[in-house]
Amino acid sequence: MFDVPKLDLKNKVSPQEWQTRIDLAACYRLVALHGWDDLIYTHISARIPDSEHLLINAFGLAFEEITASNLVKIDINGNIVDSNCPFEINPAGFTIHSAVHQARHEDQCVFHLHTNETIAVASLEEGLLPLSQYAMFALASISYHDYEGLAVNADEKKRLQDNLGSANFMLLRNHGGLTLGRTIGDAFMHMYDLTRACQVQLQIMSTGMKPILVDQSIIDGIKAQANIVHTGLTGGQKSWPAMLRRIYRLDPTFAS
Repeated sequence: MFDVPKLDLKNKVSPQEWQTRIDLAACYRLVALHGWDDLIYTHISARIPDSEHLLINAFGLAFEEITASNLVKIDINGNIVDSNCPFEINPAGFTIHSAVHQARHEDQCVFHLHTNETIAVASLEEGLLPLSQYAMFALASISYHDYEGLAVNADEKKRLQDNLGSANFMLLRNHGGLTLGRTIGDAFMHMYDLTRACQVQLQIMSTGMKPILVDQSIIDGIKAQANIVHTGLTGGQKSWPAMLRRIYRLDPTFAS
């Protein structure tokens, strides 16, 4: 058994970086709590405000081991910024994240997960269907990217960026789901909605009965309706404080 190196970066980085570390570490713990993790694989990355640097998980750590201090700071090319960092990152995993961060500089956070449900729906020719309220949020801003094998080819980045466009949700064919957001909370809520939409779709399809499809006009108006529900704020802004409180109650070590 190998012990995880203990780091303490509190009061050694800027307040903006430390808050980003807190939020991102909480995200990793929430993913583990929901059962969305995939051993040591998949990633959530976040840009540090007023910086060109990103934070991502150390390769080899389980998501429930992620803390604010052991997140790895890198540049857009995946180079580790801190020469004293005892960890490495997964270069294959970062190919997707670097492509998205390069194309969508205004978005702080990128999620990429391999949940069974997102892989299954991404592998259907028709993709995500308008079958639930969760699907409405995703379908209002969704795109698809065809599978090209393990994400190690730099040439794939341009195709992924073109496929993503201005969407906040993406299904990677035969691979999984990707979401992004202006804040870490927004990206988390987008992944929550996408995952629930895929779960519900698969449950409906398993009945063998003919489903009721929601009309496109309702999908087109869902963003305006969501603004009313959230009083002009995003879903992440409304729900994220509650998610942070939940993780603090369960295991406050994530904030170390």
